[in-house]
Amino acid sequence: MAYIFDTHAHYDDPAFDSDRDTLIPSLKEQNVCAVVNAASDIESSRAGIALAEKYPFIWASVGIHPHEVGKAPENAIETLKALLTHPRVVALGEIGLDYYYNNSPRDVQIGWFERQLDLAVKMDKPVIIHDREAHQDTLDMLRKYRPKGVVHCFSGSVEMAREVLSLGMYISLGGAVTFKNAKKPVEVAAMVPEDRLVLETDAPYLAPVPFRGTRCHSGLIAYTAQKIAEIRGVTVDQLLGKTCENACRLFGITL
Repeated sequence: MAYIFDTHAHYDDPAFDSDRDTLIPSLKEQNVCAVVNAASDIESSRAGIALAEKYPFIWASVGIHPHEVGKAPENAIETLKALLTHPRVVALGEIGLDYYYNNSPRDVQIGWFERQLDLAVKMDKPVIIHDREAHQDTLDMLRKYRPKGVVHCFSGSVEMAREVLSLGMYISLGGAVTFKNAKKPVEVAAMVPEDRLVLETDAPYLAPVPFRGTRCHSGLIAYTAQKIAEIRGVTVDQLLGKTCENACRLFGITL
C-alpha cells in the first residue's frame, strides 16, 4: 500500500473538536504520511501552525480565504509575512475568489487575492487557490502574478485545467470526483499529466462516496484514489505513489 499525502485539510475546524487528538494520530495507521492543514484566516493560520508543531506529519499553510477577507485586519499582510517564515509553513492559502456565496464583496476579494499573490511571489512560496464560480477572474490573476502552487478542489473545465497547467501549476482533486453527477472533475482527472496531479480531502468537507455527507478525514482519500485510478487506468498504489511524490515537490517537503 502506497502512502497518502492529503494536500488540503482543515483539522482546526470545530468539526474535529470532540476527537481531534485521537483522530489525527490514527491517520498514520491508515497510511497517511503527510497532511497540509489549510488556513482561512489569521486565527486558523495560527491554529494550523500549532497542529504542525504537535504532529510531525502535518504541515501548515497560512492565508485569508475569500469568505473571510471582508473581516481581515489591515495589517494582515504583515502578519502573514511573519507567519510564512515559520519552518512548518509550506504555502500561502487558501486564497482566491468565491462568487458562488459572495460572502465578501467581489472588489474586496480581488484586492486581497492580489495582495496575497504578490506576497507569495515575493517570498517564493506556493499558493493554494480557492476558485468557485470565478474561473475567468482567477485565471486572469494567475496569469498576472504567475505564482507557483495548486488550484484546490479543481472545479473548472478541461480547457481551464490546460490554462492552469500551462502556468506551471498543479491540479488537486478530492471527493467530488466520486459523486454521481460528477462530469468536469472526471474529465479533468483523465487529462492531468501524472506529474501535476495531487489529491486532497478538504476535510471535514466533501467526503467521497460511499461516505458523502459525513465528516471527511484524510484516510478517505483511498476512495478518491480508487476512482481516479480507474479513470486513468493505473493501480491505486501507482496513483498514490505519484501524487505523494508530486505533493512533496509542490510544497518542498522531504518525507
